[in-house]
Amino acid sequence: MSEQHSGGCLCGNLRYQFSADAVISAHHCHCRDCQKSTGSGKATIVLLPTEALKIDGAMRVFTVTGSAGSHVTRGFCGDCGSPVISYVEEDPSMRFVKAGSLDDSSWLTIDSSFWSETATHWSGVTDEAPSFPGNPLTPL
Repeated sequence: MSEQHSGGCLCGNLRYQFSADAVISAHHCHCRDCQKSTGSGKATIVLLPTEALKIDGAMRVFTVTGSAGSHVTRGFCGDCGSPVISYVEEDPSMRFVKAGSLDDSSWLTIDSSFWSETATHWSGVTDEAPSFPGNPLTPL
């Protein structure tokens, strides 16, 4: 059986878990929407299939039209406001877990950075992984 990863919100009312085998990749997203939704310079996200993510507790969502025109839905705890997941409505098969909500993120390796063109100077893109000026599959 594969190792299980878990996490949740600050108050503990929203919890999730997934198998380590389900993880596809991990990335830093520097788009303006992620900056605003995290209150930071970027969102660090773990990509996995929707069916691999088990969520316990009530989650509220907020949807915006993202920088590339897709509809991005962000899930957060309705009690403490902690951001936990996000997904693109045009691709319901994938979920992005916010790495900061993991109970243990010591295993995490970043594969790339998205939206380097809008990265802040105080939380910029590093040379540790490839970076893309926008979404890696979306031409700008």
